Amino acid sequence: MKTLLATGLAASLALTASTAFAGGPVVIEEEIEVVAEQPASSVGILPLLLIPIILCVALCGGDNERPA
Repeated sequence: MKTLLATGLAASLALTASTAFAGGPVVIEEEIEVVAEQPASSVGILPLLLIPIILCVALCGGDNERPA
């Protein structure tokens, strides 16, 4: 009985001791992402849409003529 208990104790000690020293310190390096700056004066689509509308209003004009 003592040999069975000693064998079981030795086996459990061998399994737990090997996992206790496994691995090592975990070093996590943070990556710094560099974001490229965009120019501040970027032309959007809104001015491109407003220019033809303003030109049409100015050139087409209204119907201000009096009927004959």
